[in-house]
Formats: sequence, C-alpha cells, structure tokens
Amino acid sequence: MQLLINGQPVDITLEQEKTVGEVLQSFETEAAANGATTVGINLNGTNVPAESFENILKEPLTDNTVLDLTVITKTETVDTLKAISAELDASEKSLSDIAVLLQSGKEAEAAALITKLATNCDILCHTAAMASLFPEIYKTITIEGQHLNEFFRDFLPVLADFENAMKDKDSVTVGDLAEYEIAPRLKSVTQALSQI
Repeated sequence: MQLLINGQPVDITLEQEKTVGEVLQSFETEAAANGATTVGINLNGTNVPAESFENILKEPLTDNTVLDLTVITKTETVDTLKAISAELDASEKSLSDIAVLLQSGKEAEAAALITKLATNCDILCHTAAMASLFPEIYKTITIEGQHLNEFFRDFLPVLADFENAMKDKDSVTVGDLAEYEIAPRLKSVTQALSQI
C-alpha cells in the first residue's frame, strides 16, 4: 500500500490494518492529535465524494492500493484567515473608489477592484468552512457580536444587491452599498480575524 498526504508519499508501517477504513481511522486519530484533519480522499486515482465514503471503508488493502489524503492543519487555517484578513483590509480601503471610478468612465479599474473583492470573499467563505473543522477556532470568531454563520447570512443579501447594482450599472447604489454597507462589514471582519 502507498499512502500520500497532499500528494506527497509518506512512510507507513501497517500494524493490524487490513482495510481502507482501518487505515483512515488510524490516520485520523494521529492527525487529530497533531491539529490536522482530512478534507479529501483519493483512492487508487479516483476522488471519493462524501456520499461514497461509506462504500470504501471495507475495501481490502493490497500492495497496489494508493490512498492520497488531502489534509489541512489548524495552523494553516489560522494563517490563511489572517492572510485573507489583510487582503480584505485592502479591499475595504479601496471600496470608496469604486463609485468614483464608475462615474468617471473607468469601468475596467472598478471591475478589477470588484473582482478582487469577490475573490477574497470567496476565499474567506471557503476558509471559514474549513475552520469549522476546528471548533476551538471556529467558535471563537465573532463579528459584530455574531457568529460567522449569522454574519454571513446577513452579509450575503448585501453582496447580492451590490452585484445587481453592478449589472444595472447603477453607480449611485454601487457607491452607497460599497461605502455604507460593505466597507464597514469588511472592517469588522478584519478586526475579528486579527484577534484569532
């Protein structure tokens, strides 16, 4: 059997493990003790979706079995949250420029700022989902007195309104949402993430 972690081969000595499930159980116990968890499984070159996970547990190990695990650590998750916090801080500072850029015919520059903001929000949502795998981190993140889930539930409609205003080329609404709705929330996010 060959075990890979994030695509890199690792030395493994099987003890009593005879199935993929037994290897996964042993690995996850060790990973948890080291502040890590498995977020993806590839068995013999095939990605295993969550709904098929139970099907592979009893798969017997052979000399040809290749198990590639995607693993994240608590430290990596915190580092990513802090890095995205810095990116969001930069986005927050540039939001007031969007309306001015649109009104002065600089749509390409405004679009670049908005694309960067959207990318950063995407990364934040993905990383927050990964952080939920580490409850000791996830539970401590509050923004404006709200847990992450509540904060995003309130924030997503604002982002949808912003997107619609952009499609309608309504620079007044874009400017108002950017300055009075989105920027203050991003500031709150960066403050919260800087404290983890």
